[in-house]
Amino acid sequence: MAKKILHTRDALSERELVEVKIWEVPKSEDFPEGLKYSFVYIKDGERILGYDNERGKSHHRHFKGKETNLEFESIWKLLEKFKKEVQELSKNSLPDLKR
Repeated sequence: MAKKILHTRDALSERELVEVKIWEVPKSEDFPEGLKYSFVYIKDGERILGYDNERGKSHHRHFKGKETNLEFESIWKLLEKFKKEVQELSKNSLPDLKR
């Protein structure tokens, strides 16, 4: 059974949204760390940047319609990396996305 660790949804501006979801899940082949996550930056209704570990795909990054693999050290390091990327893409400051 999944247990929610973090869920935030913040408007950076009238046109920009950041949503972060992290769940603790049973360890499995799809989720060897026992975590499932979805981080997304949306601008004008379109996903510009996303990090997730969808079942069967492992850790990956979506950027302007393309997927690339992500290296996973820890969920909090990955979240910091995501925040930095969003700050580079958006000229608005991000809220604190801590645990």
